[in-house]
Amino acid sequence: MLEIHAEWDEDAAVWVATSEDIPGLITEAANIALLVERLKKIIPELMELNCGLIHQDFPFRIIAEQTATAQAA
Repeated sequence: MLEIHAEWDEDAAVWVATSEDIPGLITEAANIALLVERLKKIIPELMELNCGLIHQDFPFRIIAEQTATAQAA
């Protein structure tokens, strides 16, 4: 299973995804659902272009990280 790391970029207001398992992967989306849809399209393309892997499925999981502050009232 491919591992994808997603980190919230507060300045750009997008999730930024990268992966050590998928050469060349860096993409962004406004929310996790859109990120998943984008990854479903580009992972096979990148695996073909950068690894020569074609006609196969590429299961993946997203590990998301977002930093926030909870303020006392």
